Amino acid sequence: MQSPLILALDIGTSSTRAMLFDATAQPVPNCVAQIPYQPQTTGDGGVTFDAKELFNHVIAAIDQLLHLAGPLAAQIGGVTSDTFVSNVLGVAANGEPVTPVYTYADTRNAPDAEALRTELGATGIAAVHDRTGCLIHTSYLPARFRWLARTQPDLLKQVTDWLSVGEYIYWQLFGQRAASYSVASWTGLLNRRDLTWDETWLRALPVRAEQLSPLVNSDQPFIGLQTQWAERWPALKNVPWFPAIGDGAAANLGSGCDNPRRVALTMGTTGAMRVVLDPSLPTLPSGLWLYRVDRNRGLLGGATTEGGNLFAWLRETLQLPPTKQVENELVNRPPAAHGLTVLPFIAGERAPGWNDKAKASLVGFTLNTKPIDIVQAALEGIAYRFAIIFERLHTYLATGGEFQIIANGAGLLSSPAWLQIFADVLGQPILTLTEKETTSRGIALLGLEQLGVIQHTSAIAPTTGLTYIPNAERHAIHRGALERQKYFYGQLHS
Repeated sequence: MQSPLILALDIGTSSTRAMLFDATAQPVPNCVAQIPYQPQTTGDGGVTFDAKELFNHVIAAIDQLLHLAGPLAAQIGGVTSDTFVSNVLGVAANGEPVTPVYTYADTRNAPDAEALRTELGATGIAAVHDRTGCLIHTSYLPARFRWLARTQPDLLKQVTDWLSVGEYIYWQLFGQRAASYSVASWTGLLNRRDLTWDETWLRALPVRAEQLSPLVNSDQPFIGLQTQWAERWPALKNVPWFPAIGDGAAANLGSGCDNPRRVALTMGTTGAMRVVLDPSLPTLPSGLWLYRVDRNRGLLGGATTEGGNLFAWLRETLQLPPTKQVENELVNRPPAAHGLTVLPFIAGERAPGWNDKAKASLVGFTLNTKPIDIVQAALEGIAYRFAIIFERLHTYLATGGEFQIIANGAGLLSSPAWLQIFADVLGQPILTLTEKETTSRGIALLGLEQLGVIQHTSAIAPTTGLTYIPNAERHAIHRGALERQKYFYGQLHS
C-alpha cells in the first residue's frame, strides 16, 4: 500500500459507496462502506430522492469508512466523488430544499419534452444538440423546468437556487457552491463550446443564470470543511475535496477507456457505450450525446434504457431454468435462427432515437416459439441497438482500426454467451475487465492525477480477463437481422 490514499465517494441511485484507494489505484483492504437506499417512485412516473436523507446517507458512509480506516485515515491525501447525473433540486434563500431531487429517470415531464420538440422543430432540435451536446429528452433539465412551470408554478417561485445533488452535498460541507463541467454537461444546459450556462436556453426557460452554480473544472478543489464537519472528520478537514464528476465519466476512466483508442461498453441494469476524446468536435453524430470528463476531455456516446433489466424480466416472466442451463443453451444456438425480431424498449428509448413513447415489441413468434428463442432474440436485439451506436461512434475513434472495446458491468460480464453475441454483432473483439469497482476506481485515478501522483489516469491500467473474438459468418447473419430490426423500428416508431 502506497500513500497518499484517496477517499472515493460513489453516490448512486441505489447506494452510496465510500472506498479507500492507494497511490497505485488499488482498493485498501477492508476499507469500504456502503449505504443502500431507494428512490421514491410514483405511479405517474416520478423518481425522486429527499435531499436531506441522501445527504445523511453520504455522511453515514464517510463515518463508517473512517472508522474502518482507523489510523490509515491520516494518509488520505484527497477526496473525490461521482454522482448519478441529470438531476436537480431547488432550494430556498435559507438553504432549505424546496423540491425533492428530481432524477434522470423521472418521466413526468414527457409531455413537456414532446412540446419542446414540436416548438423547436427539426432545425431547433439540431441547434440544441450542436450547442449543448444533448438531445431533447425527459432526463435533461429544459423539459424538467418546463414541467415545473406548467404543473407547480408556485413551487417554482419559492426556489432561489438550482443545483445537483453533488453540489448540494458540498454546499452543506463547505458553504460553497460549484458545479463541475462534467456534471453540468449532463444537464442539457451547458454550452459545449464556451463552457458557460447556455444563454439561448436560459432565455426560453424559467431559470436565470444566477440561480445556477458557478462552473469549475474538476481539478479546482474545495478545502476547509465547515466547523461541524472539520471537528467530526479531522483527517479530512484540510485535504482537497475535488468536485463531483458524472458517474459515466468515472466508469470510463476506471475501465481504462480514457482515450479514443478504447471504447467502454457498460451493461448493468441499463447500458451505455462511450469514448473519451477531444471535445472540440465540429459536428456531433446524430442521436449521440457529448458530455465532459473535464475541461479538456469529452465523453461521446449513447445510453440505452434496456440492458440487464430486460434479461432479468425475461428470467422471471418466462420462468426460465437456472442461469447456467440458459447459458449452455445460448452458447450452442445459431445466430438469429429463431425468426424473431425484438425491439427491446421496456422503458422507452434513449440513444439513438430518443423516443419516450417507444414500447418493447416481439415480432415473428409462432406456436413453435420457445422461451429460449425469446431470450436469445432479446439479447441479440439489445446488441443490435449498440451496433447502431457503434456505427455512429466509429468515425470518431482512433484511425487505422487501432482501438479496443472494453466490456464491464455485471449485466454483461455475468453472461459469456451474451459477450459472444456482442462480439459477433459488432464484428469486434470484446475485452473483459476483472476490476470490480470501475466507477470508484475511476474517480480514484482522477484524484491521483489531480494531486500529481500520476501524470494521467491511463498511467495505471485495469486488470483484464478474457477476450471474445467475433465470428465472421455469424457477424454477416447478424447484419441481416439488424437491418430487419431497423425496418420494424421504422414501421412502429417513425
